[in-house]
Amino acid sequence: MPYGLEALAPSESGIADFKECLKHLRDEQPDEALADVRRALRPAPENPFYLSYAGLLTALVEGKFRDAEKLCRQALSLRHNHAQLYLNLAEVYQRAGRPQEALDVLEKGWTSAGRDHRIRQALNNFGARRNPVIPVFERSNPINYILGKCRHRLLGPKRTA
Repeated sequence: MPYGLEALAPSESGIADFKECLKHLRDEQPDEALADVRRALRPAPENPFYLSYAGLLTALVEGKFRDAEKLCRQALSLRHNHAQLYLNLAEVYQRAGRPQEALDVLEKGWTSAGRDHRIRQALNNFGARRNPVIPVFERSNPINYILGKCRHRLLGPKRTA
């Protein structure tokens, strides 16, 4: 089941509105999807999925990136181990013209959400990446992470030929 619905209890308040939201999102009707998710939030304001999609749709429809980021971050503070929440925040950052932050969120999601294939695909969509600074360690190793950030600040993103 896509978009995190498997984690929702069937009797949870707002689920019908949230399902409509996802339907409108799949049908590329973000205005209607935003109205649906806002209705879903009324009875369940602490639902991380509703918050995350409200953030994503706020960015897509209204271009209010600060509000969108706040909603997505609030969702992640409530549930930090679900890939879709990281994907939604990364999309907000992408739309806001903040690709490095989107990449950082995806990398964090890759480890926090159990190496989800959707996050791997999103990471691959960023294009070519440099090799880890210290190749004997994994890219996610804290030493490589810190050195890689320093290298990125000094050299900028990798240019593809």
